[in-house]
Order: sequence, then structure tokens, then C-alpha cells
Amino acid sequence: MRVDKFLKVSRIIKRRTIANEACDAGRVSINGKVAKAGADVNVGDVIEIKFGNNTTKIEVLSLNESVKKEDAQAMYKSL
Repeated sequence: MRVDKFLKVSRIIKRRTIANEACDAGRVSINGKVAKAGADVNVGDVIEIKFGNNTTKIEVLSLNESVKKEDAQAMYKSL
């Protein structure tokens, strides 16, 4: 699954276009490497997202094409 789609489906970022822009700006990295929006995400990957001064680190637990709002947090674990 593409990283921008994962961020949107898991509701870490609300819109895919904003997730895409964050990737293009170099604020998203997968396993320590800066990722473009089309980069593949696999189960077990660690995604790091920089929001201003804050940095969020998450581990991918599952990849689902669509998820209910209540189940979105089960897709990742905060580190």
C-alpha cells in the first residue's frame, strides 16, 4: 500500500492530498529513509512524520483498504 494512502486510511492525516504534500516536502520517512508518496508500506515498518516541531513515530500493524473510524487505530501502534 502507498504511504499516502496508509496515512489517510489510518486517519493519521485526514486527507490524502495533505499526506501527499507532506511526503513531497520530505516530512515522512519509512524505516529512517525519506519516503515519497508512492513508496510502499509493509507490516512492521516504522513511519516517522514531522508536524512542525512535533515528531510522530508509528509502527504499521495491518494494511486494510478501508476501515471504520473506530477501527483505524488498530492499524498502527505509537512508538
